[in-house]
Parts: sequence; structure tokens; C-alpha cells
Amino acid sequence: MRAFFVTSLGAACTVALALPLAAPAGATAARPAPHSAPSSPPDRTVPGTTRSLPVERLGAAADRAASAAGLRGVSARKVQPFSLLGVVWDDGRAELKGQVQVRTRTTGTDVWSGWQEVQAHNDDGPDLDAAERRGGRARGSTAPLWVGDSDAVQLRITPETVDRAPATLPGGLRLELVDPGDEPETARGVQAGPPAPLAPATPEAAASSAANGRLAPLGATEIPALDKAASQNDVTAVDDRPAGAHPYVGPRPRMVTRAGWGADESLREKAFAYTSTVRAAFVHHSASGNNYTCAQAPSVLRAIYRYHVKTSGWRDMGYNFLVDKCGTVYEGRAGGVAKPVMGAHTLGFNHDSMGIAVLGTFTSIEPPKPAVDAIASLTAWKLGLYGVDPQDIARLKSAGGNRFKKGAEAKLHVISGHRDGYNTQCPGARLYDKLGTTRTAAAKLQGR
Repeated sequence: MRAFFVTSLGAACTVALALPLAAPAGATAARPAPHSAPSSPPDRTVPGTTRSLPVERLGAAADRAASAAGLRGVSARKVQPFSLLGVVWDDGRAELKGQVQVRTRTTGTDVWSGWQEVQAHNDDGPDLDAAERRGGRARGSTAPLWVGDSDAVQLRITPETVDRAPATLPGGLRLELVDPGDEPETARGVQAGPPAPLAPATPEAAASSAANGRLAPLGATEIPALDKAASQNDVTAVDDRPAGAHPYVGPRPRMVTRAGWGADESLREKAFAYTSTVRAAFVHHSASGNNYTCAQAPSVLRAIYRYHVKTSGWRDMGYNFLVDKCGTVYEGRAGGVAKPVMGAHTLGFNHDSMGIAVLGTFTSIEPPKPAVDAIASLTAWKLGLYGVDPQDIARLKSAGGNRFKKGAEAKLHVISGHRDGYNTQCPGARLYDKLGTTRTAAAKLQGR
């Protein structure tokens, strides 16, 4: 059976083709998600699309074992091209207790990948009392997984066993497929060097760029690196205090702006959210896998951004900064790289902190040295703007989480791993093991 879902907008029209491919025995054909409208056709001036497939029960009378185990999933099918995926559900406070696995097929081939694990718990997120959680818009979600350009997918979810019965899975489960879209003009050539600044196309893009106005011209695709002496003046991007107030500012690293990686500024909330200061940095891995090239990093960022906003329901990208395997630093959540932007990266400790995510998964794989060096460089600069020694201990008040109760004081390293503030494997054991030397390197870069 072939199912065609057709969406039209004016004279434009897009067709999403869903063809079952080697579906498991007893699998139920997927239907369009009842909660969401059909996708609009891709507008390459606003790159990217997000599509949903409902997660349904797998197994029938002919496969009683699968049915008894409570297996859920999406049968193998051809879909419109996508590059990143994840599973989402309605209740942002509910947990998906089970194993999530996917396999995909590279566009234009007949070769399926092996089954890949999707991290079932998305450990990042806004604090429980944050404005972006109000109104029920923040949804539960797995970590996103980058799979590259693909045109077919299959999903299976195996619930944990609780008291000899499968755990109850959260309601409204659906598989999200994200296409980051074509690279816009502003994002082209980011790895080779910056093109000339372009006038921002929208008021939102202008506001995002203007937030870095004391560091780079309007429309700039990157903020250039500076030596230590010149970087002392960057404190004026925080406030109007004289540069001498912060003698330990490390050299500023080169940073690719949101315009540089092609952020669609219409997706995020218009206003920026700030905290009082920056007292700590939490290091993450994106858990999106290591199967990307540095040239693809802007596409990975656009996909994660869309996943955080359109799928998870956050106001913007969760991380303040991201770093790729080649050590390139990218601006994350909008509001200005020097400013104390409120992120959604470490549930319970998003106030007065910043979140840095290295693109990749480092549970058992060593993080690339350029990425680790970039963390030291970035923290030496940003923490220095706020007079913070990377080797110090920060005392932070928890907003509530699974490691520290709401209101509890936590004594944490100024440069901490996500797992220090939240019970999680993030940033992966191999990256976490590098943080001791990162603190020392960052302090040395500050001249301490």
C-alpha cells in the first residue's frame, strides 16, 4: 500500500512519500500525527523542515512476543530526506523508560545502517520554573541523533521491565525527522574564512547580530580571535566598566556567529533572556553521534536548533556555545556571546552559568584534542570577563533536579561536567576525564 500526504501553500506544493520497506511482521502502517498540521513546503530562505511520524504498537496476534513486550515503533518506510532524528512525547516531565533504536538509509542508496542507540533521556533543558516551560509547551524528548542525509527510517522502542511487566511509556510518542535545509549564503565558507558581512534580512536577525555589536560589525558571520592584551577591552561588551577591572581575561577565540552557521531567527522567541552574571561553565556532549564532518557542523547546529525549538518546545537553542571536532567555536543561544545569556543546558543550574556542548558522543570515544583545547580557550575568555578563576569552586543554588533538590547549595568546580549538577552520563566519560587539565589550561591562558 502506498500513502501520499500532500500539502499545498498557494501555488507551491510538497509531497511526502511513505512507502513501507521490509516492515516487521504485524507492524501497523503509520498515519499522520493527529496533533500536528501537515508540513509546509521547504522555503530555502528559511531553511529546514521538521516532520513527525506517530509511534505505534508493534506486533499483533502473529507476533505475540512483541505485543506482550509492549514494543513500540515506526515500521521501515521511505520518507522525505532528513539528517537528524529524535523521539518526542507530550509531557516534558515524564521519562521514557526503555531502549530506543533506529536504523536509516542513506539517500539514493539501498544500504541500511545498523541499529543505532538513541539516548532515551535528554538530560539538557530549561529549569523547572523557567518561563519557557510554562503553558505546557516544553515537551519530553530523547537526545537528537545525527544520521546524515537519509530518506528511509525504522524505529523500535523496547520498554524497561518493571515487576515483570513492560514499563508504561509516555503519551504522544512520535518520531521527529529534521532536515536542516540548504546552507544559506551567510553560512557558506565558514570553515575557509568569513565572507563580507551582509545586512541582516529580518529584524530578528538584526537583533541577534546587534547583541554582539561591540565585538563585530552588524551581519558578521564570525567574531575574530584576539590576543590576550586586546581581549581585555571585551569587558565593555558586558557592561561599561573599564577594562582594568578584569585583568585575567584570556585571549578571545574565533567564534562563528548565528549568522555564520545559518540560524533561522524566526524560530526562536524574539526576546533575549539573561541571568545576573556567569559564575560557572558546564561542559556537555551533544550525544548526537560522531558521524559528521567539520564542514557539516553548521548543518548539525541548524538541525539541533530546530530540534530544541520545534520539537522540544524551548525558546531557543539550549546551549550557549557549541564546539565541533575541529575546535571551531559557535555561538549558541542568542543574546550576545559576552553577555550572561540564560541557557537551557543543565536543569537546575541554568542561572549564572553557561553551557558548552561538544558536537559528538564521548562515552567510549576520545574527544578530539582541538575540541578540548577550544573549551579551555573559550572558558578562559568568557569566565575572565566576569572575574572568575577557572580553577575555583562555585557555590550555586539549585533550581531543582535529580541530583540537588530545589534550594540546595551545590559546591561545584567552576568548569564542571553536566553530570556534576545532574545525574547523567553527559558529557561522556572520556570528555569528563579531560576537565581537570582543561581547568589548568584555562587558568594559564588567563595568566594565573
